Amino acid sequence: MKEQSARKDDDVILLCAECFQDRGLRLLAKSVNVNESMCPNCGAVSTNALTRDQLLRLSDLFFVKGSTVPTRYGGAPAIQFNDAQPGSLSTNWRLSADVELIQRTLGIGFFHYGPRLWMIGYITPLEDLQDEASRPNVIAKIVAAYPSVILTDEEFYRVRKAPKSPTDPGEYDAPPEGCYGDGRLDAPGFPVLYGSQDAEICVHEARFIAGDELYIATLRPARPLKLIDLSAILQEDCTEFESLDLAVLMLFLAKSHAYPILREIAAVVREHGFDGIIYPSFFSTLRTGGNPFETVYGLSTRRYGQANAYEQSKVIGNLALFGRPIDRGDVAVISINRLTIGQVNYQMIFGPSSF
Repeated sequence: MKEQSARKDDDVILLCAECFQDRGLRLLAKSVNVNESMCPNCGAVSTNALTRDQLLRLSDLFFVKGSTVPTRYGGAPAIQFNDAQPGSLSTNWRLSADVELIQRTLGIGFFHYGPRLWMIGYITPLEDLQDEASRPNVIAKIVAAYPSVILTDEEFYRVRKAPKSPTDPGEYDAPPEGCYGDGRLDAPGFPVLYGSQDAEICVHEARFIAGDELYIATLRPARPLKLIDLSAILQEDCTEFESLDLAVLMLFLAKSHAYPILREIAAVVREHGFDGIIYPSFFSTLRTGGNPFETVYGLSTRRYGQANAYEQSKVIGNLALFGRPIDRGDVAVISINRLTIGQVNYQMIFGPSSF
C-alpha cells in the first residue's frame, strides 16, 4: 500500500509554468513536460503542469546547469540546492519570488555554491602537464594507463567544407603541407586525419555556417589500426585531486590553450607505435547534453564504477590518425556524398542573469 501511495504522490501536480515570473524559467518549464492539468497554485489550466520530480529537474537545469561557469579547465555551478539547509540565494526581485515559491513547494534551499577545487582544474596531474618540466613524466603515465584498441572494419566519417575536388579521395586525407598546425593534435610536420563514428559530431567539428558547401566521406581501415583510447574512463584508487582520468578529460574539453600539451601527448603516442588516438570530442556536451563533470556531494560520478556506462554515454570519441593514412593506403574511402543540413534544433537551457 505504501508503494502505491508513493507512486500516486509522484504524479501529483504542484506548480505549472505559468506560476513563474522570470520568463526564462517559465520557458524552460514549458520544455520540461507537456502535461495538461489544473494548477493547484495559480488555478490555471496549463499544458505545462509540473510534478515534484519535474520541478527538481527544472531546478537543476535552470539554477545549477544554467549558472555553470567554465574555467580554463573544467567548470562548476555558481548555484546549488538541497533539502539540508535553508535558502540563502540573493537575486533580482522577479526571480526571488520564483525561488521562494520553489523552495516552499519542494522543501529545499538554493544557495551560492563554493565548488571543490578539482572541479575547476586543481588536479595534480593536470597542473603537472601545464609545467614543461614535469609534463613528460605525466605523458608517460598516460600512455601506460590508457587502453589500446584495434580498429579493423569499423566505418567512420570525415566532413569537408568546399573541397576543390569533392570526388577525389585525397581531399579527405590529412591536409597538405602548410595547411595544418592549428588543430588540437596536429602540428607543423605532424599531419593528422580527424574523423568520427558520429556523423553529427563531424559536422560540428567542421564549424559550418548556413550556406556552406559540405561533403562527407565514409572511411574504413584498410588494415588493423592500433589506437590508444583516451576517451576511456580509468579505474583509479585515488581522489579527484590526483585523478589522471579527470585531468585528461579536462584537457580535451578545454579550449586552444590546451593544444600545446595535447600535441606533445600525440607525438609521444606516435613514438610508442600507435597509429592514432581516440579522444573526447570538444563538442561532446552539445551532442549528448550530458555534464562530464557531474558530482554527487562534490564527488565526481566518474569515480563510481557502477556509473561507467552512464558516464561514457556523455562523451563522443573522435578519431585522430597520424600522417596521411589515405595516401599510405591504411584507410580506404568507401563513399563520398554531398551533405545538406536540412534543419538544426537547439536545446536551450535558461539560467539566472546574475548570481
